[in-house]
Amino acid sequence: MTRMLQFNSPFLLGFDDMERLIERLAKGADGYPPYNVEDLETAEGARVLRITLAVAGFSMDELAVTVEENQLVIRGRQSDDAERTFLHRGIAARQFSRAFVLADGIEVLGARLDNGLLAIDLARPEPKNLIRKIKITQGAETE
Repeated sequence: MTRMLQFNSPFLLGFDDMERLIERLAKGADGYPPYNVEDLETAEGARVLRITLAVAGFSMDELAVTVEENQLVIRGRQSDDAERTFLHRGIAARQFSRAFVLADGIEVLGARLDNGLLAIDLARPEPKNLIRKIKITQGAETE
């Protein structure tokens, strides 16, 4: 696998974890289940991100939504019913794991399952412009 991003630049300091995270996400992208990501505005005027996954056939007990470090991870695990005999099986009991990297400050508001669609809402904080002045001292002394 060739590297798409070069994190060994001297201008990108402290991005080692980000590089590993991107590589791990690139390996696990199989396209199932399909999903949408929407940028919505609430009635109060706040910006919200909504991830909607097509999880038809999964019950609430077979789905798990977790936040692991800075990732939103959605897992689905269907159990195979051994008591049923299929003459044709076109709908498989399939497992999946889908991960989304969350930026600092993103908060998961909740998840909702409706008509085979799992919607997860995320609070998107307003960016703050912070400017901090660094004091320059004289000589070789460090604090």
